[in-house]
Order: sequence, then C-alpha cells, then structure tokens
Amino acid sequence: MERRQAFLIDPYRGEIEGARVLDLASHDGRWPYAFAEAGAREVIGIEGRQDLIDEFATFPESAIKARVSLRQGDINDAVPEMVAAGERFDVIGVLGIFYHITTHYLLLSQIRALEPRLILIDSEFMNHDNAMIQLVQEDATRDMNTLPYYPGQTATVKGVPSRRAMDVMATSLGYSIEWIDWGKLHRRERTGVKDYYREGPMTRASCALRPV
Repeated sequence: MERRQAFLIDPYRGEIEGARVLDLASHDGRWPYAFAEAGAREVIGIEGRQDLIDEFATFPESAIKARVSLRQGDINDAVPEMVAAGERFDVIGVLGIFYHITTHYLLLSQIRALEPRLILIDSEFMNHDNAMIQLVQEDATRDMNTLPYYPGQTATVKGVPSRRAMDVMATSLGYSIEWIDWGKLHRRERTGVKDYYREGPMTRASCALRPV
C-alpha cells in the first residue's frame, strides 16, 4: 500500500489538498483514508459490501478519519444518483475497480458529469495493441471481485481493457491521459507490487485523466 500510495497519491497531493474527493469501490476505506491524509477536505467512498465498510471502524480515530464518509451501494447506481443530485467532485479515484466491470465507457461518461479536474485510475490492462476489452469470468463470492448480479450468483464476468482502449475512451470524453511510470521503482523495491511488472497478456497500470 505504501508503494502504491507513492505513485497513486503522493504525486497529486497539490491537486488533492483542499479537494472534495469521490472514491469508487472503496473496500475497507484504505484509499479514502489516503486521500484524506493527502489533504482532501472531504472524501466520500462508495462500497458495495457493508462488511468491508464496517472494517473502517478499526482505522485510527483522527482528524484524517473524520473527513471520510463511506456509503454502501453499487457504483452503477450511486454515481448516476450523484449526477442527478447535482453533486460535484474535484478528484475521483477509480483504484482497483475498472477491470471488474463491463460498463467502462458508461462509468467514465457518468464520472465526467461530476466535473472532476482529476481522475486517477489503477487497473489491470490487456497487453494488446488494439483498443479492446477482454471478457473474463471471475468468482463473485470473493470480496475483491465484482458484486454478483443476482442472489446466489457465484461466477460473473468482468472486462479488462487494453491501454489503447483506455486512451480511446479518455480522449473521446475530452480528457488528456498521463500514464504513470512504474518503471521508476527500483527492482529491489518491487516486493508486493509485482503485478505492475508482470509479463504476459495482462498487467497492472495506472493513469491520470484531466479535462482538456
């Protein structure tokens, strides 16, 4: 988490400080807490599993924690509801959920309506030159995976985009895209984050989107 924070949060502290932040699929609140620690004035996290939200109670009580609010809900419902309510956010985190959905472009278009000046995305991406999204089946019972679509569903489908697909989606919505250079991390410091250096059809990567 500290290595990820050094790439996903620390370089953007100037934009996070004083910002209203939305974090999607917040798990136990780890990234909302990191955004608050970086100086965000308010952080709202959306998480589909209440048992994960409950784990946030174990985080240290502090002024940082007090600026975080976690809401239970499916991001597919919560984001359009926020748009309809006229909510606005300065920074939006999409850290670890983008490769667990099949509605990538719809989600990005809804995020755009919240008028962020910075979107941070961390995801698995296909190592393919084409703009494509690979469908993959995954275990819906694991709390790190996508929510089931109906009670009792044990296997669901996720879509893993290629980096080129990410470029196409971002630019078509009026965003510039900056890919974060994980190559700067020395080989001896890559323990725990080796998914960013994986060889094969799929690897992890991160990018920052800003309105043009």
